[in-house]
Amino acid sequence: SCREQPIFSTRAHVFQIDPATKRNWIPASKHALTVSYFYDATRNVYRIISVGGTKAIINSTITPNMTFTKTSQKFGQWADSRANTVYGLGFASEQHLSQFAEKFQEVKEAARLAREKSQDKTELTNPALSITSHQVLPSPIISSNGPGEDKLFRSQSADVEITTEKERLKKMLSEGSVSEVQWEAEFFSLQDNNNKLVAALHEANANVDQWKKQLAAYQEETETLRQRVAELESQGSHDSSSENNKEELSQTLEELELLIKAKDEEIQMLKSQKCGRWEAEGEREETLQKLQELEARNAELEQRLHLAEQTLAETLAEREKMQNEVTKVAEIMDVKIFELSEIRQGLAKLVES
Repeated sequence: SCREQPIFSTRAHVFQIDPATKRNWIPASKHALTVSYFYDATRNVYRIISVGGTKAIINSTITPNMTFTKTSQKFGQWADSRANTVYGLGFASEQHLSQFAEKFQEVKEAARLAREKSQDKTELTNPALSITSHQVLPSPIISSNGPGEDKLFRSQSADVEITTEKERLKKMLSEGSVSEVQWEAEFFSLQDNNNKLVAALHEANANVDQWKKQLAAYQEETETLRQRVAELESQGSHDSSSENNKEELSQTLEELELLIKAKDEEIQMLKSQKCGRWEAEGEREETLQKLQELEARNAELEQRLHLAEQTLAETLAEREKMQNEVTKVAEIMDVKIFELSEIRQGLAKLVES
């Protein structure tokens, strides 16, 4: 209502004890809900409220007799005798549990002080009631027949009922916490595994996108290499800049080899990661198929690169062979020129003689 104001809010998974077995926890919703402390200034009352959709999952008025118990690092519970149930909260971290428990203690103390002030005001406004309450003795034997005896009998019956209710709630807490620990551990373990699986899948998708980009760059580099090899073959031995092209081609080949090596390392790393993280069979098979396609593509590109290297080596060997033949022809021409010069000198001497 408008007179109540929230003083603290957090998010947690809400559970209630099974009313039939008093041993198992029943989840109130599939997801975490907002759990808030509300303060009613008009009535000076504190309540814990959690709403799921249009239904109030928790509506618990805090009294000084309540106790919030931490049963694990992320789970806590308290009993509400008015609602005749036990509430359990599962938090995302130990810090959230500690904050909720501290606020519970603060609100409980505030409720105790509010009750004491209310009792003091009642005694001050009605002195006769205060005197009567102090004159009542805890034994019905000393009272005679009359209204006083009837009043004392009802007071003792209420005390016995409260004691019985406390014993029943303690038994309920002890029985409920037996299976709660195991259930809670299994729940948070499944939640952690789910988070790890989601993170692994996101990482795998990011790696696949990165590989696609690298593969496109690799294909572009391969096409550039193929064009350079064709240019080198067309130029042959008459190209004066063949040595520079050879160095550039060798450097490009080294870069491509480094890229292939890095890609192989990433593939091996993904293979090692998938063994421990991928538990979803369908997505794992799809990813394995993508990896196999990438490996086949890499093998094909490596084979093309190897053929390009062989072609380049053959071209260089042929060019070197042609250079050797040109050198031999030049040497033969030098010998012929030398012999021709000697013949000319001999003819000249004959003419002079």
